[in-house]
Amino acid sequence: MSHDVNVQTAQFKDEEWKQVIHKPLTERTPYEKGSQLTISRVAGRILGTPHDETDYFIELHELYVSGRFHILSETLDKTIAPERFQAIQQIHMINQKEKGLSVNRFVAFLDGERLIADHSDPVMHRHLRKALIEVLQTFQSSHEKGFHDPDFRRVLLDLVKWMGNHLEKWLKEADIEKEMPKVVWYGDATKSQRYFLYYLMLIGCDVLIFHPEGKDQFQELDRDQRLSFVYTYPGVSAVEPFPTEKPQRKSTVAYRSTKELDTVLHNEDSLMYKPWQFREHTPVSVTLKTTYDELFLIAKERAFIRPNFKASKTTVEIPHLFAMVMGVSANEKEYWDRLQTLTEYKESHTIRRFPFTEEEKANYQFHYSDTLDQTGGIDPGRLMESHIWRYKHLPEGVQLGIAEAVSRMCKKPKLLPLNGEKTAEVQLYLFTQAVRLPQELVNLIQTFDYSQTVPKLILYHTEQTGALSRSDAVALLLLNEIGIDIIVYNPPGHKCIDHYIDDQLFDTHWLDEMSFNQEFREPSIVRKFINKIF
Repeated sequence: MSHDVNVQTAQFKDEEWKQVIHKPLTERTPYEKGSQLTISRVAGRILGTPHDETDYFIELHELYVSGRFHILSETLDKTIAPERFQAIQQIHMINQKEKGLSVNRFVAFLDGERLIADHSDPVMHRHLRKALIEVLQTFQSSHEKGFHDPDFRRVLLDLVKWMGNHLEKWLKEADIEKEMPKVVWYGDATKSQRYFLYYLMLIGCDVLIFHPEGKDQFQELDRDQRLSFVYTYPGVSAVEPFPTEKPQRKSTVAYRSTKELDTVLHNEDSLMYKPWQFREHTPVSVTLKTTYDELFLIAKERAFIRPNFKASKTTVEIPHLFAMVMGVSANEKEYWDRLQTLTEYKESHTIRRFPFTEEEKANYQFHYSDTLDQTGGIDPGRLMESHIWRYKHLPEGVQLGIAEAVSRMCKKPKLLPLNGEKTAEVQLYLFTQAVRLPQELVNLIQTFDYSQTVPKLILYHTEQTGALSRSDAVALLLLNEIGIDIIVYNPPGHKCIDHYIDDQLFDTHWLDEMSFNQEFREPSIVRKFINKIF
């Protein structure tokens, strides 16, 4: 073999990769066999699905039955021999004792214990070792604590497992001057799995990562597409089981034409949105800063018409209002007309008695800990699977939207700490109250078509209507995360939600005068009659 291995990333136009992936290395460009072996890998992230998703699953099935691809996502072997596990533990102990080994020494120890994928050709073995050095350097530079990061043990253990269980066997069966192993990954991947795919790309394997939902999980490791290209289909689809059986073609020509037209007319940038087009998207709120007069102009507009509305393949950014109106206007007629208009919208829910939530006193520490991922944040999937999840009756997309909002809300708490609370205690309180929303607020979320009319929560709070509680504030923060309009009226100008929520999170509009013991004025009979007609 040559003295060195040089792996290049193949470049393509459109769907050209579908042909090149099947070609031997000798028929690809570049290829050179001299003082060094130059080969090109086909590595890509295939996001979303075409107009006819049946075609997509048929293509995956054809890769499976060809016998030339390792469908790694379906065949991953997680076993490890006890002696290999003990050897890794010994190296970790040395790393701790010496307060952090260099990457080169770490790999030297792994090589000495025969934990790196072996190859009979010394040039290829050296290449495998150099690629592993690059993988560990990437991990080290991406994590503040380097090899002391809590995820490192798991990632290294998994890399060693899969090098021995898969890569070493594949390389023994391959003529590496003509063809490197071909790997397919389908669906979600853990951090360890992503680092193993990264390693496979570095050594020159062909790697195709498919995700029908359009999630680009590999972006963190290859942001500038140095190792892999990104190909994005126009649609998205749920992650179905990998098609080991050939899918039956069911769609008609008319169906496919309709899907294509649908994609053109109703894509994320078209502003011609169908009802419930974004039901499976994750809502992300964008709180607008407005004047008092703008508040009422924006409140009546649909989400996609408001400034800063934005939709992508998986998320929809919803511009919404979060404001507190202190006092009353000198022009009482205008004040009550505006307030009554807000409460009369079909999508509005008005609260005039407090507290409007019931505070959960039970200790949810165990339930909270059970939902955390390796980074210490709430994993929305784990939360939705837990037995304390009270929203299982809702559509899947709505559940995910709430779970994502709970996760974001707890990750960066905007609830003010009480009595010297630590951040972890605030996070636990947020979690405990957020999983027990009153049914009327759940209904408000469920009826939210993210690109269309924005639901509104109107709170009318005076010194006579009871005290707004801390658990009420948590409910407001959760609705705020989802993008629902929240407008709090406070005629006497007393402290209200600002007892519990940082006042930087919402607008405060001070009107002409304070009004005490001001009861809510119901719309006149004439106004109700006119509204009923129109």
